Amino acid sequence: MSRPFPQQAYAARIAFMVELAEHLHAYGTTSPRLEGALVQVAERLGLECEPSASPTAMVLSFSDPMRPPGDSDTTRVIRMPPGETDLSRLCDVDRIAEEVLAGDIDVAAGHAALRALDRPAGKRGNALQVLGFSLAAAGVAGLLRLPWLEIALTAAIGLVIGMLHKAARTRPRLREAGDAVSAMVAAAITILVAAWVVPLNLNTVIISALIVLMPGLALTNAINELTSQHLMSGTARFAGAVATMIMLTVGTMIALGAAELVGIEPQVRAWRPQPDWVEWCALALASFAFAVLFRAKPRDYWLVMVSAVGAYLVSRLAGGAWGSEVGIFLAALLVTVAGNGYARWAKRPGAVVRVPGIILMVPGSSSVRTLMTSIQQQDLVAGQDAALAVVNILLAIVAGLIFGNLALPARRNL
Repeated sequence: MSRPFPQQAYAARIAFMVELAEHLHAYGTTSPRLEGALVQVAERLGLECEPSASPTAMVLSFSDPMRPPGDSDTTRVIRMPPGETDLSRLCDVDRIAEEVLAGDIDVAAGHAALRALDRPAGKRGNALQVLGFSLAAAGVAGLLRLPWLEIALTAAIGLVIGMLHKAARTRPRLREAGDAVSAMVAAAITILVAAWVVPLNLNTVIISALIVLMPGLALTNAINELTSQHLMSGTARFAGAVATMIMLTVGTMIALGAAELVGIEPQVRAWRPQPDWVEWCALALASFAFAVLFRAKPRDYWLVMVSAVGAYLVSRLAGGAWGSEVGIFLAALLVTVAGNGYARWAKRPGAVVRVPGIILMVPGSSSVRTLMTSIQQQDLVAGQDAALAVVNILLAIVAGLIFGNLALPARRNL
């Protein structure tokens, strides 16, 4: 090959590829895109790479095409926890990889630059993440037009959930039960307020407070991976999303059961009194909150917010005209085309546009509501309509992603 990479140490190129794979996985890249990106980079580095990625593990097989078959075969097995979306560091990984491939830095320097991204978030970053939980909860409550008191309560519970989530990062036992504990705390606070202060939209307040923990994005990625024939990864991701739904539901049911045992009866009402302008303000707040939670670079906040707001408006307006599923399909299609176009034009990951664009459409809250309704009423039929709505939303989003990629293929896999 004419490129200079084969002259660099074979082990150094493999080390760079492994580090690249670990970081792409850690920052929320789905398996099809991760594997595609690795194959592209390996080819340009003068390597043959056969990756197999799942939400919790990767197997990377390397060989040097310049050597006899079997002489240089190397396999790495990597066990990792599921990744979390981090748009800022994903952009940094993409930039480092491009600099290596362009020859601006050598493979060793690229490896060191990737390792440098592992630094923990500072106090300001942690505080922003905790605040993001509160803002996202308040934004979703506003989108649902809940009363002011319930919006404020949801924001306060979201703040508590954010602090629990941060504490769980350094406490393994709490991390294992974090979703159930968070749901139990959210439900307990809501029940006490509903019993002793004012009647509430009980389930809606609980779900809004827990919105950041809802597995809607994981469910969407799982179905997308399954339709892309990444069966092992899609099945594992789907199982993880279902486990999260179960944990959230279990925590909520424990709080409701404990309240019933001690004689606390929450007062429930269904009241959505807010005017239209509250919904639009809440949309801006929610889009900003997800820019924070997805750890976008400050210069990209406006792009994340425009993507989230634009997709929501398309799904809302088109859904009002032709049905909600059609609106979600069109929004997902346009977001995918916009993300791929952004990647081509700006030479940066399209995930900066694509992920925020679908986040307000994913069916996380609907899926948890389905389980809660079925368990509360001890009747599977009661949750059938909600379950069907979840399936319709998933199918509409995945169809939009598929046809969006068909309409404008991505220049790069990220």
